[in-house]
Amino acid sequence: MTGPTGSGVAVGLASSEAQVQQSGGLNVFTIFPKLLIPMAVYALVAYSDAFFGGEGASMLTNPLFTLGLPSGEWAVSASDLILTLALAMLFIEMVGSASSGTSSLLNHGLSMATLLVGILLFLLVPVFATSTFFLLIVMSLLDVVAGFTVTAISARRDLGAG
Repeated sequence: MTGPTGSGVAVGLASSEAQVQQSGGLNVFTIFPKLLIPMAVYALVAYSDAFFGGEGASMLTNPLFTLGLPSGEWAVSASDLILTLALAMLFIEMVGSASSGTSSLLNHGLSMATLLVGILLFLLVPVFATSTFFLLIVMSLLDVVAGFTVTAISARRDLGAG
């Protein structure tokens, strides 16, 4: 007996499979904390003195190139580029924090771990005790606080509690 109930079950299964495919499931890109990328780049540049003969710490502050502006020359350093990359990654994290699924909860947890590791590195390892790395930690803190806040607000809205 093939009635409307049988076809409804098939349609329900097909739509739930389409939703899983559309949401992407547990995608590595959605889980991975993006602010870990600029922190890793910072670590590579800061520890590059072993590879380039003692110029690691100064590589962060020495100008890589200059840009001519009407107001004068602007010397761009590796720190400037790392902070620019971090701001772009923070924007991507803020946009992604609006979702409320399992992958966003995993992302929030990994972002919290990134923040804690960053704080430990800042406090305990001398090469990480710079203003640039401090700003990376502040961006990571903003990511964690905003992520949990947006998730809590969307969960309240989904539950209809206000």
